[in-house]
Amino acid sequence: MGEKYIPINKGHFNLDTEDRVKEFSKKMAVGWEENEYLTYRKEWEDFPKQKIIREYPLQVDLELSSACTLRCPMCYTITDEFKKNVKKSFMDFDLFKKIVDEIAGKVYALRLSWRGESSLHPKFIEAIAYAKDKGIKEVSFLTSGIKLNLDFFKQIVEAKADWITVSIDGVNEIYNSVRKPLKFEETLQKIKDIYNYKRERCIIKPTIKIQTIWPAIRNNPEEYYNTFKDITDLISFNPIIDYLGKDEDIIYEENFSCPQLYERVFVASNGLVHMCNSDEFGKLPIGDAYKESIYDIWHGEKLNKIRKLHSKQDGFKNLEMCKKCFYPRKMQVNEEAYVNNRRILIENYINRKQKIGE
Repeated sequence: MGEKYIPINKGHFNLDTEDRVKEFSKKMAVGWEENEYLTYRKEWEDFPKQKIIREYPLQVDLELSSACTLRCPMCYTITDEFKKNVKKSFMDFDLFKKIVDEIAGKVYALRLSWRGESSLHPKFIEAIAYAKDKGIKEVSFLTSGIKLNLDFFKQIVEAKADWITVSIDGVNEIYNSVRKPLKFEETLQKIKDIYNYKRERCIIKPTIKIQTIWPAIRNNPEEYYNTFKDITDLISFNPIIDYLGKDEDIIYEENFSCPQLYERVFVASNGLVHMCNSDEFGKLPIGDAYKESIYDIWHGEKLNKIRKLHSKQDGFKNLEMCKKCFYPRKMQVNEEAYVNNRRILIENYINRKQKIGE
């Protein structure tokens, strides 16, 4: 059996310059002890490859909300299967505190997102502040920006969030057609307002990263980049993955093993714990945070069995969820783009349509 294929942060690509990427990393390290942030990122890269199981995961993803008010055509939350299997709910705040109390000082990072819009949680700001007060080094979240006006952002700053990723798919009418019912000009103004607020007060954190699906900017990547480069800290893009579960002709990387089994766990809003973000429909829980500790789940029989499966040749194919995941799918460079005279190679998943909603 040859060397394992263990991709780290697969499917995430920078549209940005090398200088801005380096500057973003420096900003992310602010507030950490000397070299601690670099240690965290090195462990994120190395531990999956070395099959090292820490005492606790490097990151815990807590789904504050499984509800989302958008209707993006490429998202699994609009499917009948998701609506049937996942009840819209907010995480109980006592459960949130129980988990944070356990992992504080043991887990580097806490991401307050998964399938829904976390900022809808009535105690969203309180959740950020609680985690930071307990000593979690990095507290971040993903958002559509639906609530991200200046007043709300000021509360986020006060709560000491470290990192915000805003999904902004394309510009103008393309954005409007994807991020329904949001409007591009309103979202753009929000980003301008919050970044100007940061700039005027020399605020470093939270850093502001935006991301887009590649097809939404394929015809105008330079316009997208130039629209946002002065009002963000980092700009990235992702190819469309098979969120709708339609693909059959999948080509896999040889000898794949999943890195997330050694990096993180996901706690759904109902308290059930999942091994990765590809269990969108919640069909393979590995524990229950109401009844078990994160430590016991991380070292538990269910997750260890999955780790053993992934250590075998094509072992991941024994799990239907893993077979459908984008991580083991083979990619290839099949496009290129130019952004301000920088050549960017575009990798897509083989046999994966790069059309929004397909």
